[in-house]
Amino acid sequence: MTEQAHPREIIRVDNLVQTLGDQEILRGFSLKVHQGETLVLLGRSGGGKSVFLRHLIGLMQPISGTVTVGQEIISGLPERELAKVRRSMGMLFQNGALFDSLTVADNVAFPLRERGETDETVVAAKVAEALQMVDLAGQEAKMPVNLSGGMRKRVALARALVSQPRCMLYDEPTAGLDPIVADSIDLLIRRLQRKLGVTSIVVTHDMKSTFTIADHVALLHEGRCYFYGTCDQLRASTDPVIRDFVEGRSHDEP
Repeated sequence: MTEQAHPREIIRVDNLVQTLGDQEILRGFSLKVHQGETLVLLGRSGGGKSVFLRHLIGLMQPISGTVTVGQEIISGLPERELAKVRRSMGMLFQNGALFDSLTVADNVAFPLRERGETDETVVAAKVAEALQMVDLAGQEAKMPVNLSGGMRKRVALARALVSQPRCMLYDEPTAGLDPIVADSIDLLIRRLQRKLGVTSIVVTHDMKSTFTIADHVALLHEGRCYFYGTCDQLRASTDPVIRDFVEGRSHDEP
């Protein structure tokens, strides 16, 4: 029988340690992410989830431990090599991080032009394709100030997708959205993962989102990976720390 093993690891984090000021945020955090899956990382506000994402794109270097993307350990790489790694990743920031002075089309096109694409026909075609993927076809001429919160998230997602990343990183994608819009963003994330086969890491504290989009769930608690498993395993756990989190008693967001 041929080895049908699990999908290959695309990201591996081993014994990551990081401090902010005098506080140890990550205390030997380890995690594996497999190709094509959506992994949701849960944790308290201020507990290190966004710090973890910053390590994945080389914006922070660990005090100790390693981050491996593909076959390459990126911890300690020079900036030029890190730039190559970042080109394989798309990032959806919590606030959308759009340029208010640029149109929707120019926002989405920004990474293409940054990377040297000069053929505006190619740029326009890729922008149109990305906007269609997020259900914003024909919105190229609008300005960010005229967009709802949900539409801004979709534009930011189109910008992240336009470079055809192997891996998508989402930082609180439904934060600040009403429940109906949040549901639509969750369904969009799931649909894109299935359509494109992109590996996705989603940082959130939203349990409803988690159960909608996750293939696997990890819980970051006191600087370590406290739980890793499926949504069904998370639901079935009787561990008090996990139960408190699932039932909304452990996180301190307003």
